[in-house]
Amino acid sequence: MALADITTPSQETEQASVQGSGWRRSLLIAVPYIWLLVFFLAPFVIVLKISLSDVVLARPPYFPTFDISEGWQGFVAMFQAFDLENYVWLTEDTLYLKSYLSSLKIAFISTMIALVLGYPIAYALAKAPKEWRSTLLMLVILPFWTSFLIRVYAWIGILKKEGVLNYVLLWSGIIDEPLTILNTDAAIYIGIVYSYLPFMILPLYAVLEKLDYSLLEAATDLGCSPFKAFWVITLPLSVSGIWAGCFLVFIPAVGEFVIPDILGGSSTIMIGKTLWVEFFSNRDWPVASAVAILLLIMLIMPIILFQKQQEKQAEASQ
Repeated sequence: MALADITTPSQETEQASVQGSGWRRSLLIAVPYIWLLVFFLAPFVIVLKISLSDVVLARPPYFPTFDISEGWQGFVAMFQAFDLENYVWLTEDTLYLKSYLSSLKIAFISTMIALVLGYPIAYALAKAPKEWRSTLLMLVILPFWTSFLIRVYAWIGILKKEGVLNYVLLWSGIIDEPLTILNTDAAIYIGIVYSYLPFMILPLYAVLEKLDYSLLEAATDLGCSPFKAFWVITLPLSVSGIWAGCFLVFIPAVGEFVIPDILGGSSTIMIGKTLWVEFFSNRDWPVASAVAILLLIMLIMPIILFQKQQEKQAEASQ
């Protein structure tokens, strides 16, 4: 027997340890993929299937449905019955186009307002003394301890004509008659910005808190004004936090349903309300599923393009 074929107990133990760590590593990597498969890909496939079906007055309210007793033939017949008429219908009815455009407009404006308000707050948090940062962060997260629905309903008491806001403005003499804010787009902007502002502040704070402020001191020593130093150094270095915060606010704001339904008026059209009407009032599940699929594609594509651009910039910098 060759000496190379002889393995000592310590070598066998080391090999077993390497194999065990390999299995653990594979299992650790598989967990997020299994999570995405079960909670994202599978529901997406189900909604996609419904979007290619036809509406019927039955339960479930669409056709075709798969009967496992029919076996492979039933599976083939189901695919043969699929069509794209629901997607064609979305291009013919202007209601859906108006809903998409209105949702994008409201989400974009709300995101910009949240950025303008959230950046100074995040900057102040990052510049605060270390012993105060935890308390200040807790105050930012504190609204999440209350039900989202209750917080939105609370704005009715603030924004209505007899509400707190009009009372304060009338008492201070700023206005002579109550303002109509509730059931307008302005109320929706207020509700979205209030609800999602922490999602803008937290990623900005995470970036600004790690910023090397000695760069600002060096810029000041070289004769750069604080305002110019902010635009030249702080703002470019916090771009990643800005993009993260904008995505975290914009994406849920586009599909928002609760805030437009409670604070917005009947003339406010957003894709979330349109989806609710199609699912629960019209019971047109295939069209509603087609609307949801297009909304998902519309939101995912910019993120994919942004990631590709970031990868190209990283490769170019190397």
